[in-house]
Order: sequence, then structure tokens, then C-alpha cells
Amino acid sequence: MFNKTIATALCVSVLGTAVVAQEKMRISLQLPLTSHLGENLVLFEKEVETRTGGAIDVEIYDSATLYKDKEVPAAVGSGAIEAGVASLTRYVGDVPAVDVFYMPFLLNTEEKVRAAVAEGSAVRTLLEEEIAKTGGQVLYWQAYGGAILLSQGGPIRTPEDMVGKKARVFGKTLGDFVSAAGGAPTMISGSEQYLAYQRGTVDVGMTGVSGVKSRKLWEVMDTITKTNHADIEFIVVVNNDWWDGLDDETRGHIRDAAKVAQDDVRDRMTQIEADAYAAAEENGMTVVELSDEELAAWQQVSQPVIDQYLEATGETGQKILDALGVASGS
Repeated sequence: MFNKTIATALCVSVLGTAVVAQEKMRISLQLPLTSHLGENLVLFEKEVETRTGGAIDVEIYDSATLYKDKEVPAAVGSGAIEAGVASLTRYVGDVPAVDVFYMPFLLNTEEKVRAAVAEGSAVRTLLEEEIAKTGGQVLYWQAYGGAILLSQGGPIRTPEDMVGKKARVFGKTLGDFVSAAGGAPTMISGSEQYLAYQRGTVDVGMTGVSGVKSRKLWEVMDTITKTNHADIEFIVVVNNDWWDGLDDETRGHIRDAAKVAQDDVRDRMTQIEADAYAAAEENGMTVVELSDEELAAWQQVSQPVIDQYLEATGETGQKILDALGVASGS
């Protein structure tokens, strides 16, 4: 009997010619392929299939056709699918510390974000070690840009404008941020937000500006407020057992492909956001910049969120804040 590894690596035709068999790598994505994350996965697909000589057949299931964003961690962790793309905060149930990227105004510059997500950084290492315990490990990170607020009929300039309003959020810490400003946070998956805005389920939206373009959210909201109050990160996660079942050479090729894709999306993020803002304005949206005074008002109401984050994350959260040079209550 053939060794299982050899049997799956080689296929012998009736003519006796050995050819490399394909190992499927299905990837679930909640966004459409036309989004920058979709385009980035297509780049990853091409890199993997070229580098492995076709031994790995990457299949991308976009627009949440297989799993919604919130379902990806469990699907990948259980092995129901080989890989998936999820907003980092979808791991908050098992790893509350992931929400550090959504702590208000903490990582609001490209320099700070790049330092935090750099391979080998204390922040990234701590988070990836914890995520790996869920059955799926991080293959690479996908930049999504800074968080903005969406509204209909006028901007959300200050915390007072948030009072009494229902706001779509995609993480616990972002919910704490909305609550601190007097609003009512509502967790809604990215693939479901268009309908939520259309139906009036929430009054205020929260997403990255690239999502406004890819999801055509200008059809249901008319104003963008550029708060940049959080850094939105997605991660491409692979099932631990599937990954461990690959040979070293194949894993090396996939890692190399992941590095290419990761660097590409990070380096293009500034232009991606600029293009998205331009598209939003071309489609009738008003883009509002905050004054220093308005920004300071948001930062002031956000201070208690740091303490709430520490309560939820314990020692791991403290280590991450220490690495970022942040003190509780500062």
C-alpha cells in the first residue's frame, strides 16, 4: 500500500506518467472579488499556484458564499474549510486582546500600524500565538485601512451627534467606544451592513472607506466622517491540521506567496483609500474632515475604553499595551 503522503502527492496515469496531484486550498472571503482584499487573494492564488507548480489549487469563495465573517474562525478551526479571511476582531471571543487595533485613536497613523503588524513584533507575536490555539493559525495580514463613520442626512462630527443613535460596530472595543459617546452599538457582519443601512436597522455605520466603494454603500448612506479612530485589519487563517499535513517545501512556497500578498496590500493601502474617497464623492457622498477641537472631543470620551480593554484581556492585554507604550487611564 502506498504511503498516504506519497499517494496524495503523486498520481500515476494509465500510461505510467507521474504527475503532481492537486491539494485544494479553499478560502472563504466575505467581500466581493472586486474589493481590494479580493484582488489581494487573487494575487495570493496566482503566487501559490505558480510557486507550487500547480500542486496547490487555491479556490476563493467570495461574498460570504460559504461562510459569513463571524463564522470563519470556527469553520477554519474545525477543518470544515482549509482557510478563510476574517476581520481580526472575529477572534475576540477566544482572544480578547485582538481588539487592541480597535482601541480608539491608539493606532491612528501608518507608522504606528506598521510597527504593530510587523512580523516578529511583540503585538503580532502575542496575538498570533493565542489565535493558533483556536485550531487555525495566521498565514498573513491584510490591511483594510482606518475606520470611518457613515451617516444619512448629516455628519457625525462630535460625540454629541452619536447620543441616542444605533451604530453598526464589528468589535467589542468599538462597541465600548460608541457607548462611551452615548450611542447604542449593534454588532453587524460586514456582508450584512448594506441591508442594515437600507432598512434603518442602525443610524450610524462604521467600516473602512474601501468597503464603501466595494459594497457601494453610497446607495444607502450619504455622508462619511473621517474619524480614523481605529485600524481595521483582516487576517488570512489556515487550519492547523491541514497546514501541518503539507510538506516543508510546500509550506515554504505558500509562506513566500503570503509575504508577497501581505506586502502588496499594505504598500497600496494609502492609494486604495484615496481612490475609495474619490469614488464616494463621485457618487454623491459628502466627506467630512474633523477639526482639531472635534477630534479632541472624541479622544476625551474614549479614555475609559482602555481600562475596559484591560479588564477583558488581563495579562496578555497588559503586555500588548506595554509594547505599545500605553498606560492605563492615560
